[in-house]
Amino acid sequence: QVQLVESGGGLVQAGGSLRLSCAASGRTFSNYAIGWFRQAPGKEREFVTAINWSGAATSYSDSVKGRFTISRDNAKNTVYLQMNSLKPEDTAVYFCAASSSRHIASSRAPFYAYWGQGTQVTVSS
Repeated sequence: QVQLVESGGGLVQAGGSLRLSCAASGRTFSNYAIGWFRQAPGKEREFVTAINWSGAATSYSDSVKGRFTISRDNAKNTVYLQMNSLKPEDTAVYFCAASSSRHIASSRAPFYAYWGQGTQVTVSS
């Protein structure tokens, strides 16, 4: 299996930027597609973005499209989430997740078998 650790969260003003990282250890990182999800207090976990094993396929939720960019560096076993033009409604705990169905950048949470512990992102108005 693969272990995932998120980092890069913090407090930022609206309009600012953050870059989250998802570092993987364990099995060969390029065997996995990676997704980012987020969960705000009192709300269900929601899909943010995903990337397949090579980076050739990505998907984004409508709420972040044009503001967030997902990328990966398989040599460093890391996926990045660049978040620009942040809004207060982006405030949430952000989780990365891995799926062995590596060719698909799925938006569905059950698709992913392995999850990190999450990193808090807080956007102040």
